[in-house]
Amino acid sequence: MEKLTFYAVSAPEKLDRIGAYLAERLSRDVVRHRYGYVLIAMEALDQLLMACHSQSIKPFVESFLHMVAKLLESGEPKLQVLGTNSFVKFANIEEDTPSYHRRYDFFVSRFSAMCHSCDHDPEIQTEIRIAGIRGIQGVVRKTVNDELRATIWEPQHMDKIVPSLLFNMQKIEDVDSRIGPPSSPTGGEKEENPALLAENCFRELLGRASYGNMNNAVRPVFAHLDHHRLWDPNEFAVSCFKIIMYSIQAQYSHHVIQEILGHLDVRKRDSPRVRAGIIQVLLEAVAIAAKGSIGPTVLEVFNTLLKHLRISVDFELGDRRSSAGSATFSTSSKESDERIVQNAIIQTIGFFGSNLPDYQRSEIMMFIMGKVPVLGTTSQSLDTSHLGDLGTRRIQIMLLRSLLMVTSGYKATTITNALPPPFLDPLLSPSLMEDSELRQLVLEILHNLIDRHDNRAKLRGIRIIPDVSDLKIKRDKISRQDVSFMKKHGQQLYRHIYLGCKEEDNVQKNFELLFTSLALTTIELANEEVVIDLIRLAIALQDIAIINEDNLPMFNRCGVMALVAAYLNFLSQMIAVPAFCQHVSKVIETRSLEASYFLPETIFKDKCNLPKSLEKHEKNLFFLTNKIAESLGGSGYSVERLSVPYVPQVTDEDRLSRRKSIVDTVSIQVDILPGNNTEDKADNTEEITFEALKKAIDNNGLEEQEKEKRRLVIEKFQKAPFEEIAAQCETKANLLHDRLAQILELTIRPPPSPSGTMTITAGHAHYQSVPVYEMKFPDLCVY
Repeated sequence: MEKLTFYAVSAPEKLDRIGAYLAERLSRDVVRHRYGYVLIAMEALDQLLMACHSQSIKPFVESFLHMVAKLLESGEPKLQVLGTNSFVKFANIEEDTPSYHRRYDFFVSRFSAMCHSCDHDPEIQTEIRIAGIRGIQGVVRKTVNDELRATIWEPQHMDKIVPSLLFNMQKIEDVDSRIGPPSSPTGGEKEENPALLAENCFRELLGRASYGNMNNAVRPVFAHLDHHRLWDPNEFAVSCFKIIMYSIQAQYSHHVIQEILGHLDVRKRDSPRVRAGIIQVLLEAVAIAAKGSIGPTVLEVFNTLLKHLRISVDFELGDRRSSAGSATFSTSSKESDERIVQNAIIQTIGFFGSNLPDYQRSEIMMFIMGKVPVLGTTSQSLDTSHLGDLGTRRIQIMLLRSLLMVTSGYKATTITNALPPPFLDPLLSPSLMEDSELRQLVLEILHNLIDRHDNRAKLRGIRIIPDVSDLKIKRDKISRQDVSFMKKHGQQLYRHIYLGCKEEDNVQKNFELLFTSLALTTIELANEEVVIDLIRLAIALQDIAIINEDNLPMFNRCGVMALVAAYLNFLSQMIAVPAFCQHVSKVIETRSLEASYFLPETIFKDKCNLPKSLEKHEKNLFFLTNKIAESLGGSGYSVERLSVPYVPQVTDEDRLSRRKSIVDTVSIQVDILPGNNTEDKADNTEEITFEALKKAIDNNGLEEQEKEKRRLVIEKFQKAPFEEIAAQCETKANLLHDRLAQILELTIRPPPSPSGTMTITAGHAHYQSVPVYEMKFPDLCVY
């Protein structure tokens, strides 16, 4: 052997003849089953291959590969392993120049077939499978680095290599131990475990994939998982894509995410559990990709997920309609499966959004809010016209739950960045107040965006806080931008809280969230002017419970009273005006003795005795406007506006909404009667006597009343906020405009024309002329 090696090295031009001779001898020995001579011939070839320089082995390689192919074609496992070992040695040799004519199609097919060996002897089966995996690894190493010969990345080769590796990886017993970055097991483990060897080969293949080859390497994974039905359960699918995401280069992560989204679109008609499995795989991929480069797929991910959310709701409602009147187990299981899909989508949206930087997260918040079906904003929202009211409500809840997860942990420098008008207007829309759960989600989203100092956990639950200083609330000085925001949009927040308290289906959680909203607004956004507005709002809420124009249940009325008590107790301690604190504490103490159902600790218990009416209660149980004005006036607050009752702002959507309009439920007359405070309302029943009747018909008394009315109107326009005055004037103007439009529509008719009017009959136009002598002219037009 040493002489043959010396001869081949000294005369490299003879290598092709040496290789041809050895190939001929080996072919004869294989056919005649002389395996000893086969081993000798392959040993000689291996030594010649390793000894000769890379420049001189070109003619020899063809004969060598021909002999390896002969061994792989034989049915003897030992010869297949021998050929594989020789090929692996050849693959480790680095050639200076590529060979464009050399192809490895046969080796890819043969090694892939060996990976699926089903020999009856388990030891032989494992040995052949290991040989096949090592052969594929050799082919990859030999071809993948050569940019001029990229045949290995062609779909026909990837469709054989990737499923062969995945087939062996399915034997992994402990998936979770290797879901991270590539591990480095010992050499013995690699050689003995086909699953571990296949996984390392798969990682190496993906690590060498370039920008243009990534899709060809990933698509066979979907085909394998579909064919073997591995999406439900999806443990193996999740482990595969974790391996993929950790193995590829970070800048190519968005390619994999695009492929998963595309496959989700392809399988959108499959069973809910299959779709849920694909979405969970997407969640794992996004969790890894979010730490690095996401690429241009951010909006595409959310758009696709929201589309599938609508499809899932459509399927759920379709199953419910098809089974109306016959409650079967299969239908209920289908609906629960669709809920699994919806929860998986929401979890994916929330996790993806919460890992994005703030500038991208604000765009996603706007994008999701634009998809919420809200009256008047149907241009970009999801199409729910065929789903009905129930489907629209389901879509609204799902989108708001997604938005809640995206906004979690979002910290904006100014409240204007967190709540821009295109986001705030649909969020506070009456369309999202038609259900108790919807209102809860809207308030929780507001809490995420308003609470910039993580105070919400300290305010959880509605209660009378004995000492607010014990909460150690964090707050900063109100910025100029926040003051400007409250001047522009404060009325929207007050209006939302006011209307939210008037809903009949409120439960304890609604009142707790309303209390938290008022408290967070006080902490984050309240200057002296906003404090006065919040007190006016609290008094207006108390009036809702006392007057009860909306016929609310007694629980709701007592709940509103408890909400006002808890908030004014919090506010009085936050602004630290002693007289104000004393008045609030006195009212709360009186309630605890005489009417404990007006306090949150009592009304929200399971068993609470409710009063039959609130009209007979004494004034000392209520927070009085004049008392509050006296207590705050000495501390520098401008209390003139406290005498003006709070009136919510009216929007265009109120007139278009299906809900009962605020115009019908709230009096917005400009002529406000005097003494519109709780003290007078609590004592508004007076005896009708002869003197009272005499005063009523006395002309002097009428004149004095008219003067008083005019004085109150003038005072209101001098002291009331501009937003309220504008809202009242806008309502009157709209009413006048509607009346004028009706009158003009009834009175104005087009004048007759001598040329006639056109009528269309049977598809033909005919003109009916009017003679001039029959036309009727107004008297002023006739001479």
